[in-house]
Amino acid sequence: MNFYIIDDDLAVTMILRRIVEEDMSNRVVGASVSPKDALNELMLLDVDIVLVDLLMPELNGIALVEALGKTKPELKFIMISQVRDSELREDAYKAGIEFFIDKPINIIEVRTIVDRVKQSILMEQKLKKIQNLLGSSSESFTDLHSNHFNETKKKVRSILGFLGITSEAGSADILNICQVMIEQNISFNSINFDQHFALDPHEKKIIFQRVRRAIKKGMVNLANLCQDDFENELTMEYANTLYGYKDIHKEILFLQGKSSTGGKVSLKQFFDGLVMQANN
Repeated sequence: MNFYIIDDDLAVTMILRRIVEEDMSNRVVGASVSPKDALNELMLLDVDIVLVDLLMPELNGIALVEALGKTKPELKFIMISQVRDSELREDAYKAGIEFFIDKPINIIEVRTIVDRVKQSILMEQKLKKIQNLLGSSSESFTDLHSNHFNETKKKVRSILGFLGITSEAGSADILNICQVMIEQNISFNSINFDQHFALDPHEKKIIFQRVRRAIKKGMVNLANLCQDDFENELTMEYANTLYGYKDIHKEILFLQGKSSTGGKVSLKQFFDGLVMQANN
């Protein structure tokens, strides 16, 4: 697949190029430290995936994604940033990016996210081939199938925003895992992490640590919401589905200083519940 990299730090573009081109099926067809120059070049080049920095002089990454999305809607965007502001990240997702990569650059994170976006493109290409083979009668089916995946992913991001964890380091990992579950229609326990993410045991441990920290932060935020508005139906639904009332109650007691331990998080319950909520 063809990639284009935009970052006002030349060292970052060089690092990303090396990581992307480790896979012989990937080709970086262009890179720029100037977002305006990149915008002009991307109008002419055959590109599948754009890696773009969030904060740049002349034109920020969100504005660039919005401009390109209007003329080349088939492009997929991965945003790079050291900024953890949740509102900015939410604006970036609304503009049309697929994932965030946090700075400083982590090789494992880049490989994993690039692979997930590539798989998403391949799935869309397969659906189009089916449509072409079967003719116009399959158009509504393929469109609905594609729209379902996109809408489900948007709902996952929306729920993470509700939990206040879109700016957490583990949020990209959570989105990656959910995408596999959605695409394969499988539960969390059915994921083959070696196959889908090409992780060794140490890498898997690091990712799980990031994910657990993010999910725990979501539990704390949700427990605080429950204290403030215990009758809010959506808050209570997420509390039960993603964590379980029992553990949310324990977390509330801990926050109130009435218990020495808080609630525990279950990766299985969280991910299965998250995908179930997103599919509703």
